[in-house]
Amino acid sequence: MNQTRAALAEDRFASWPRLPARLALLAFALLLIASALVPITAGKQDIVTKDFVENLAGTEVPGAERPRDDDLALYDTVIERIGKGENYYTVAAEEHRRSDYPVTPGWAVRPPTLAYLAMWLGPVGQMVAAIVLMLAVLKAWWDRLAEEAGDPRTRRIGLALVFFGASLGLNRYYFVLHELWAGMLIALAFGLHRPGRKWGAALAVTALALAIREHVFPFVLLLAAMAAWRRDWKETAAWGLLAAAFVALIMVHHHYTALQVLPSDRPSPEWLQMRGLSGWLSNVALSSNLRFFPHWIAGPLIVLALLGWAGWRTAAGAFGTLLYLGYGLAFMLAGRPDNFYWGAVVAPVMFLGLAFAPRALASLWRGAKSA
Repeated sequence: MNQTRAALAEDRFASWPRLPARLALLAFALLLIASALVPITAGKQDIVTKDFVENLAGTEVPGAERPRDDDLALYDTVIERIGKGENYYTVAAEEHRRSDYPVTPGWAVRPPTLAYLAMWLGPVGQMVAAIVLMLAVLKAWWDRLAEEAGDPRTRRIGLALVFFGASLGLNRYYFVLHELWAGMLIALAFGLHRPGRKWGAALAVTALALAIREHVFPFVLLLAAMAAWRRDWKETAAWGLLAAAFVALIMVHHHYTALQVLPSDRPSPEWLQMRGLSGWLSNVALSSNLRFFPHWIAGPLIVLALLGWAGWRTAAGAFGTLLYLGYGLAFMLAGRPDNFYWGAVVAPVMFLGLAFAPRALASLWRGAKSA
């Protein structure tokens, strides 16, 4: 009985009247159909999702090492050269030009944090760090789900879905990819955060994520905004100070990057691309383990996950809904097709929403049929 009451209290759609429930179901159905039809692509990189049988069969030659993508090879070289004592910004600019990558504006060059961490850790240290980080993500969400999931079965399913998303963090091929580590750190910070009562550890983890990739900044702003909404001025100030520190440090980064720019350097192509629904779905699907699914399954699963977050009436559910809606909108507007890997910033925990999607659908259906 207590579990039933708890489940109802955590179900945002449990008491929705008929008209709103019908409108929500209609919007969801249209979005679900669209998500199965729009292409999931990665631009000139020609990376496409395969179907399940193709992935099981495999097409690679046994024992052959996978060739490095151009950007990953660039990061490999930068790490190798700074390990020999060369200046990061000089090396980054030279390697960008050698690979025909832009050096300007400053956003085109990654902050040096991950390069130095990778150099200090080495291959073995990176693997150990990845394992520890994934275990920490699982532990953080096991604890948070114990408080907010409602029943043990949902907690177990939710943790399995977190593992489905976070396991990509163990893929050593992508260890030099900034979005991979930033996304895993966001996943950990989200799991550790407790609004108004426990946020210090989340703040420290987020600071590291932000130092690795600028795309973490919206996560910080949302945490600050929600703390302000709760009138928790101490937490609001903490996130605000982190945001201010980021702005100051990124200006320093842009300054040192600008010192390397030559008159012959071409600027980066525009990031504002207006790719729409395909941009959002492509970024998330191709940056996660959904890349193993055909597009007509991967797209709807992303939409279902978002519905599950929206239906989860808890602090985590509210924050996750706003977080994934916000990044989804950003991916619709900004980012070229070959920037699909940006989705790794949000992918690790997004699929947790699938654990709550059946309940959300059932509640909306009941509301739509109510008198």
